[in-house]
Amino acid sequence: QDFTLEQPQDKVVVAVGQTLTLTCTTSENSSIPGPVKWLKGWGTGNETIYDQTGNFPRVTRAVNGSNTDFTIHIRDVRPEDAGTYYCVKFRKSLDGDEPYLRGKGTVVSLHAKPTHPVVSGPGRREKPGQSVPFTCTAGGFFPKDIDVKWLKDEAQISAQQPQITLGRTNSSYNMASTVTVTLQKDDVRSRLVCEVKHPVLTAPLRGTYQLGQALRVSPSIRLLPDPPSPVEVNKTVSFTCHVKGFYPGNVTVTWLENGTQMKEENISRPEEPPSGLFELRSQLEVQATEEKNGSVLTCRVVHDAQAPDDRITTLRIVAPARE
Repeated sequence: QDFTLEQPQDKVVVAVGQTLTLTCTTSENSSIPGPVKWLKGWGTGNETIYDQTGNFPRVTRAVNGSNTDFTIHIRDVRPEDAGTYYCVKFRKSLDGDEPYLRGKGTVVSLHAKPTHPVVSGPGRREKPGQSVPFTCTAGGFFPKDIDVKWLKDEAQISAQQPQITLGRTNSSYNMASTVTVTLQKDDVRSRLVCEVKHPVLTAPLRGTYQLGQALRVSPSIRLLPDPPSPVEVNKTVSFTCHVKGFYPGNVTVTWLENGTQMKEENISRPEEPPSGLFELRSQLEVQATEEKNGSVLTCRVVHDAQAPDDRITTLRIVAPARE
């Protein structure tokens, strides 16, 4: 009747990976034989976290050998350690140990940092003017409160409320936030940032996405001279295909004469000006022989594995003026 058991902690919050201390003290009473154990949960499905005879690698007594202080330390706390813990005095009986007196229970919840946010974009490149969704995900955090902010080139942009879902254990949460951006030509150098704040973090976490990864800007193509002047027979005439303002930089230029591919001449490498949009020039020199009169010349540009874009001109040849 005089035996007392004190379990003073109502709630404990601990960070994942830290050490959890659960406090329990009893009065000294040797007239009630039987152990003191720590249980997680009560009733069916409870789990013995510590007793004096078992092997519990992560659990140690705060005061070894004490008959009155049954405080324990659980090291390297994991998300699955969340739950309600009971300090229980058992009494020996003919049927084995039976619960005699238990503490009121300590609810253990975890603080866990969110994973580094990851920003994902569309599965394929889109043209300027398209509205494109981008998603930011982070997980494994506790408590549930989390703040998500989106920035484009450090200016805040509005986004939908983040979707919070329960993680694999009941003690962690996952987050997904979506923002829609209307792509512009000059976004090839723009940066999208997802900034996450959480009570456990000392500083916000940032996930980034280069908008150029989601953008395809088609080139403008000019075939010069436009229109070409008639050329005297046997003179050499030069044509230039000017391809500019495209992104990304993978482009092929081929020349065709009456539909047949010609030997490529003088293609410059794509140059990337400060705007981030590429440009190049391809030159073709043609000997204006009589049989080439009326030949159709084509500059064919294939940008980023898209459909070919052709520019066409016709070679006109005239006989030289007689002396």
